[in-house]
Amino acid sequence: MEMKRKERIDRGLKVRTEGIYAISSFKEIAYLIGPRLLLIGGVMLLPLIFEVAPYWKRVVNYMCVYAILAIAFDFLANYVGLVCLGGALFVGVGGYLTAIFNTYLSLPFYLSIPFATVSGACICTVIILPCLPLRGVYFAIVTLMYPILFSRIIEAFNIFGGTNGISGIDSFPNQYLEQYLIIIVMLVVLFGMRRFVNEDVGLVLRGIKDNDQSVRASGINVTHMKCMAVFIASLMGCFAGAYISHLYMFAGLSLFALDFSIIPIAAVVMGGGGTLVGAVIGCFILVPLSEVLRDFGSFRIVIYSVTLTGFIVFKSEGIMVYLQRKYHQFERWAKI
Repeated sequence: MEMKRKERIDRGLKVRTEGIYAISSFKEIAYLIGPRLLLIGGVMLLPLIFEVAPYWKRVVNYMCVYAILAIAFDFLANYVGLVCLGGALFVGVGGYLTAIFNTYLSLPFYLSIPFATVSGACICTVIILPCLPLRGVYFAIVTLMYPILFSRIIEAFNIFGGTNGISGIDSFPNQYLEQYLIIIVMLVVLFGMRRFVNEDVGLVLRGIKDNDQSVRASGINVTHMKCMAVFIASLMGCFAGAYISHLYMFAGLSLFALDFSIIPIAAVVMGGGGTLVGAVIGCFILVPLSEVLRDFGSFRIVIYSVTLTGFIVFKSEGIMVYLQRKYHQFERWAKI
């Protein structure tokens, strides 16, 4: 009589390999790539699901924008040890630069967006460079002040349109490009960053977070590594800002709104810090929730706060960490 026993599905995978290319069966391959395909397929189908609801199609765009910002925050905070509250700075700089390139220099959107992304990341990195020696709450407070500072400078000196902003920015040629550009970029950023943090460079950045003195003693330039990390995060944020400016055909002080700094933090806390995917899941919950609660007026802040507090109190580890643990606890019957 054939004897069987229960064993966790991931037990054999951990013994044989940590990659996906040495798996012995289709079931094991499906076990590893199934959640990834589910995420990709679900996100790619969202524009089609909301085809008859233009308002919610726009909400999907914002979900992906906030997801990119949340990934940037999660990367800096949980892999480098830099709690950066300057997400609004990245968005504002990228949004204004693409408006300048497009309206003043007449560059098409497919040039203004990448130019604004790269040049904006360089500017943000130079601005944040003097703050890199700061740690913890001091770095967080200084970066939080930057968006406020920039918005007040634009308002006080009436530059870049002042309080009226810059209008007349080119829109995207069609709605499918508008929708799938941000979705594809979000997926590329997510899986690209997941691969990056597991490479040698990512391990060095984790070492800087844990003990930067030891990393410095090994001969690695810690400041250079932090600059690189800030530049990567700035690339994500500046692209988000450039995309928003072309989405609404307008660049104004609203690009420096603190929502772009606060909501990504809340999404990372809800989804699970240090997972990157959790940041995306958190945004896919928080952004639609905030839109649904608009009908409640000012009372929506109460509901929003209670929901967020409940997640923090009862699932402080984050949704993604909890789901990962449960997923890897699945069992199957195996021959003895």
